[in-house]
Amino acid sequence: MRAVVVREFGQPEDLAIEEQHSPSPGPDEIRIDVRATAVNFVDLLVISGTYQFLPPRPFTPGKLPAGVVSAVGTNVQHLRPGDRVLTLAEHGGYAEQAIARAADSYRLPDALSFTDAAAMALGFDTAWFALRERGRLQRGESVLVLGATGSVGLAAIQLAKAFGAHVLAGVSSLAKADAVRAAGADEVIDLSVPNLHDSLREQVRAVTNGQGADVIIDSLGDRFFHPALRALAWSGRLVVVGFAAGEIPTVKVNYLLLKNIEVSGLQVSDYRKRTPERMRECFEEIFQLFDKSLIDPPPTSVRPLDEFAHALVQVRDRKAKERIVLTP
Repeated sequence: MRAVVVREFGQPEDLAIEEQHSPSPGPDEIRIDVRATAVNFVDLLVISGTYQFLPPRPFTPGKLPAGVVSAVGTNVQHLRPGDRVLTLAEHGGYAEQAIARAADSYRLPDALSFTDAAAMALGFDTAWFALRERGRLQRGESVLVLGATGSVGLAAIQLAKAFGAHVLAGVSSLAKADAVRAAGADEVIDLSVPNLHDSLREQVRAVTNGQGADVIIDSLGDRFFHPALRALAWSGRLVVVGFAAGEIPTVKVNYLLLKNIEVSGLQVSDYRKRTPERMRECFEEIFQLFDKSLIDPPPTSVRPLDEFAHALVQVRDRKAKERIVLTP
């Protein structure tokens, strides 16, 4: 089988596709014939060796591949060859075949294609945990999503709307307003305005009856974090998902005390490892919402596996306008 192989940490341009033996599943594992794997920013961190969790080299990158079960381990009872699944494999997706734990693999709804499943993976489960678990979102509350046009941001908009929230989408340019409104945002918050320190709070209060946002999902960090803290309502919750804008901010905890607000972090891969039953609950609800047409897969660009390096470079250089999915 063909697979992208990382032998030394570096850049996407340093990698190559190699011929390898077909992998055999262990007792509690399955092998899938990969049909689709999304290209994620975190893949770049893994490839460069800067991510907090790194597999031993050599390895094949690519998280959460979707495909058809082609072999099962001796202990696997609930899956069989021919089943269509989404897996939670942490790597291995940039290949024609991949190994995953059977317990971390979910049958796909009949109406959900492999491409759409891969495009939704990582974005929707991250957003689900940010809203449900860390943000403890309640129906009728207001949610501000920063980085709203990213994969997690667009997923968070859709899920928050499906959960009955009043959704505010923060965008770096009003040219992106149509995209977030199409995803379900009730309000558009302009992050490009001068004096963001004060103007972000003013914009948010203007559309929340002067209260501020109950929950903020922040995948940007950098200069957006502190204005976002100021835009929280009393007893509000800010969930740190990433630092796509650059610098990692710090917080003075006396401000948290004075406003009765909290800041929490989300490392979704920990939930995959520590609470698999909660992760299964997450995907069950995501699939149910999809079946009810309450959420949709993001706009997607499908590329052949041979274009993996170009796809990663587009993500790295922020030139990707759609979710990129690789197909062997």
